[in-house]
Amino acid sequence: MPIRAVIWDIDDTIFDYTGADRVGMHRHLASEGLPGGYASVEQALDGWRALTDVHWARFAAGETDFQGQRRDRVRAFLGRPLTDAEADDWFAGHLAHYEAAWSLFPDAAPVLELLAGRYRQAVLSNSSIVNQDRKLRVLGVRDRFEAVVCAVELGVSKPEAGAFHAACDALGLAPKDVVYVGDHPDIDAGGAVAAGLNGVWLDRGGRGGRPDLVRITGLDQLPGLLAGNTRFGASDTFG
Repeated sequence: MPIRAVIWDIDDTIFDYTGADRVGMHRHLASEGLPGGYASVEQALDGWRALTDVHWARFAAGETDFQGQRRDRVRAFLGRPLTDAEADDWFAGHLAHYEAAWSLFPDAAPVLELLAGRYRQAVLSNSSIVNQDRKLRVLGVRDRFEAVVCAVELGVSKPEAGAFHAACDALGLAPKDVVYVGDHPDIDAGGAVAAGLNGVWLDRGGRGGRPDLVRITGLDQLPGLLAGNTRFGASDTFG
């Protein structure tokens, strides 16, 4: 059976989340000042990213809610107790700078356009529909996707099979007819394969080291991979 649809991760797959988050926090610290415990802005930026990973994992595991993980990140980053309102205010300052830095990766829009006439497309994200739908609209690509499915509303997140199956259900397609593309080898590609989809790991950094996964290093390689989709029967590597 040929591939009929592509379901996408958003952050660090089509949208440069890491770049925007880093630029936004850099600008926020320029106005707020460097928190104690960090010797430099670069160290603080690295600390913020590490805390983001930790608290997103807690959110994905159901240990906190979406707003809670934001507040906990701020408290851990600043190293002091804050009320919910204080944490929300501080995060809102970062959010304004972060959103001002939003951009797609250069290869994203051309590939979305190229695939539009050949495959159905949707999104599965571990964020919330409020954030991701708005993001896609601001970036000018919301109309490329038939459905946007998000973990906050589902109550289940990647790499759980239920998240992937919900996205397939939104398109009315069987998992075997769908490719999932994302930047995380386990949460995205590995989770998709375990759920019965065809998984593609977008390894923009060229890390490699996962021969069990189908891997590309840029989205420009995806159309050719899809056109020869019998390769999904075994791992493949591009780049």
